[in-house]
Amino acid sequence: MSRHYYSCPLRWSDMDAFGHVNNAVFISYLEEARIDFMFRLAPGDGSPSFSGGSVVARHEIDYKRPLVHRHEPVTIESWVTKINAASLTIAYEIKDEGQVYVRASTVVVPYDLAAGRPRRITEEERMYLLKYLDDDAATGTSKRAESAEDAEDKDALAA
Repeated sequence: MSRHYYSCPLRWSDMDAFGHVNNAVFISYLEEARIDFMFRLAPGDGSPSFSGGSVVARHEIDYKRPLVHRHEPVTIESWVTKINAASLTIAYEIKDEGQVYVRASTVVVPYDLAAGRPRRITEEERMYLLKYLDDDAATGTSKRAESAEDAEDKDALAA
């Protein structure tokens, strides 16, 4: 499985009164990475894929650590965890070396803007998305085992 990497700059205005990136701003970071990922297929060869529009049906976000403003961008790693006939799920990690700040997922529905309704994923889109499909999802195995970092996070929250 391939992963998509997006280098996301932090803006001074992203910080809240507590001196770290505001929780709502992370949605914008995910959007930037998702658009960069989905539109990689369309512009290069004139393909109409994903250019007709899409809508977000669902976001899930787990905030792992506070992120403070700095000049270096964070990396947003994206991959596909599910492909249905008319939707897909993209997973993300917002991180840098040794730190994960956010884990998230988004359900995206391709949308026909002219018709004003959802549409099915095209074969070209499906072939593109399959390159980024999580190995566990592709083989039908269960989700990954809880990482040591996840266990530490739960222990820290319980304390």
